Amino acid sequence: MKRRVAISILGTTLDMGRREDRWNRWRPNVGLCQQTGFFIDRVELIHDNHSDWLAKSIIGDIETVSPATEVRQRIINLKDPWDFSEVYTKLRDFSRDYDFDPDTEDYLVNITTGTHVAQICWFLLTEARIIPGRLLQLSPPRDREPGQDYAGTHRIIDLDLSRYDEIAKRFASERDDAASFLKSGISTRNAAFNRMIDEIERVVIRSTAPVLLTGPTGAGKSQLAKRIYELKKAQRKVTGPFVEVNCATLRGDQAMSALFGHIKGAFTGSAGERAGLLKSADKGVLFLDEIGELGADEQAMCLRAIEEKRFLPVGADKEVSADFQLLAGTNRDLRDAVQDGRFREDLFARLNLWTFQLPALRERKEDIEPNLDFELRRFLEREGQNVTFNKEARERYLVFATGAEAAWSANFRDLSASVTRMATLAPQGRITVDVVNDEIARLKNAWGGVPRMVAADHVILELLGGDAAGKLDLFDKAQLSAVLDVCVDHVSASAAGRALFANSRLDKKSSNDADRLTKYLARFGLKFEDIRDGRRS
Repeated sequence: MKRRVAISILGTTLDMGRREDRWNRWRPNVGLCQQTGFFIDRVELIHDNHSDWLAKSIIGDIETVSPATEVRQRIINLKDPWDFSEVYTKLRDFSRDYDFDPDTEDYLVNITTGTHVAQICWFLLTEARIIPGRLLQLSPPRDREPGQDYAGTHRIIDLDLSRYDEIAKRFASERDDAASFLKSGISTRNAAFNRMIDEIERVVIRSTAPVLLTGPTGAGKSQLAKRIYELKKAQRKVTGPFVEVNCATLRGDQAMSALFGHIKGAFTGSAGERAGLLKSADKGVLFLDEIGELGADEQAMCLRAIEEKRFLPVGADKEVSADFQLLAGTNRDLRDAVQDGRFREDLFARLNLWTFQLPALRERKEDIEPNLDFELRRFLEREGQNVTFNKEARERYLVFATGAEAAWSANFRDLSASVTRMATLAPQGRITVDVVNDEIARLKNAWGGVPRMVAADHVILELLGGDAAGKLDLFDKAQLSAVLDVCVDHVSASAAGRALFANSRLDKKSSNDADRLTKYLARFGLKFEDIRDGRRS
């Protein structure tokens, strides 16, 4: 059995009693130790120096009603017991200094005594698990029989909401709603993607730290960033606007002005002031898409703005402030950019607290069908026309879209454009097999007119030569084709390695994915750089 420990503030009004008639009134800290079948092993009694005489009186009466209960006096002096900042700080310091041992002791925080401010502070400290315990509420007796003591009743409040079925169901429903919101209501089926969205939902609601979204162009980084902002706004985490900037469009002297603003006369042609995008995002969310394209000077300024929420407009001698939450997106491997000296290591470290890799569409083939329906709904909202597939056409399109021939090189942009074309050309709002066949031919032509695996086979022949390629077993040829297919889609061996060894790398204490890939390619006399060059030739 764990020892039961109560943390309680001395009630300078409710616990008052000097004469013998004090036993004829309810006093919470005495009643605490009179509860039937609820023995308190120790009371941590908190009071200030001025109430020492009352504390000693209560301790004596507790000894009378419960001789085995230990009472420890804890002195906390407050200048103003109604000052929230002071009360919280003092109670937090007490809690952090206390040697809690939850393995052997059960802690109860009495919220019956003390000011309402103190009660709120107890709740916050317990809910945050700074105090690893539960709340205790005492109540006076309602109908006291003659000769009955004034112990009253007690109730324990456990702040672990998962213990309450109805509340847990409600919270689970709200989490599901938030995750569905981030997915634009699309019933995605890819398990890894769904887990990532669930984690993003928890992060963006609980944290104001920067979030880095990585992944290939067209994977949905910009769309997800907007949904994150809308979720934060719905949860009242931000009140300002969503400001999006594609860093690849910021070039030369205008980049600093666009981001950080300028004062009048800062440079030739600056006839007026400009607030800048960071200032415009004050109290809201700033999305720096393709952040890997920022120049060195802009990176240095951004780092300070992220850390201190302050920056210097171009030409100004006085700083301005902007309290924004940052989202960043990139299709580059920023680790490689850091190693090459193209991206600041300290800025990457600041961005890399929460990094989420959005997979390419071809890695989420099971999500193509629900996204197909989503794109048709978007077409309806945009054009006011309800378009559907006939059964055969839908099956034909999905077989192609989820098969080896579908490259989806621009990811969801390809899919969105494809659906828009079919919906536009559909006779009487019905997409037929003929429309689908025409669209498949159009996509194949856009992707080079050759299946991905056939293209990879061509690369094997080109890199190894006819004799070496002809000697490969079918097993080795299929495996090498798949590896080459990944390599040509990534800018570095590190990025390709992480994609290839995404699962097995989790079980390794130290993953060197580039080295694993390099050693595999060396078996065939290949280098990563050769593959990139061979693909381009």
